Amino acid sequence: MSSGAVVYVVDDDLGVRKALAFLLVSAGLNVRLYESATSFLKEVTDPGRCCIVTDVRMPGIDGLEFIRRLNERGINVPVVVVTGHADIPLAVEAMKAGAVDFLEKPFREDRFLEVVRFALVCDERSVRRSQELLRTQARLQSLSQRERQVLDRLVEGKANKVIAHELNISIRTVEIHRSNVMAKMEARSLSELIRMALFVEAATIN
Repeated sequence: MSSGAVVYVVDDDLGVRKALAFLLVSAGLNVRLYESATSFLKEVTDPGRCCIVTDVRMPGIDGLEFIRRLNERGINVPVVVVTGHADIPLAVEAMKAGAVDFLEKPFREDRFLEVVRFALVCDERSVRRSQELLRTQARLQSLSQRERQVLDRLVEGKANKVIAHELNISIRTVEIHRSNVMAKMEARSLSELIRMALFVEAATIN
């Protein structure tokens, strides 16, 4: 877990903000406090590596609408919602909208820290996945048109002979293009090459 990660606490109750801040700081975590979702959205455009802890019921923008607004802005960070017993259906809706977990009041301190640490790990994984996606996309863009045609057919499971026939080139030329694709994509095996291509395809669809 990155030592530079931040836990944003968004809650309209000053006492709750202070209590959670003390607990998080005592656990060695960096904390920033906001009294409302509105103030967070006004001030924070790039939250960096983080997670957000927010009450599901707040005046103005509630926790569910907060998550929706984050998604609209492309701020895809882990959100933990805090809820009272009567608000569990709303918390479930928040999870459907993208929250990673919810905590029902009153909650144990150790449980709270466990959920926050899990959210921070989720964010680190997301950041690493985004970085990997960017690297793979850049490698794909370095391929020539013919190399991309060969790659697309390899992903479809076609043999060199079939690819050669479809592209009206020799099998030897297919082998050369295939070798170039492997080198440019920095793939150590055909299976790794195919995983890279499918990874980008899945990310594009999503």
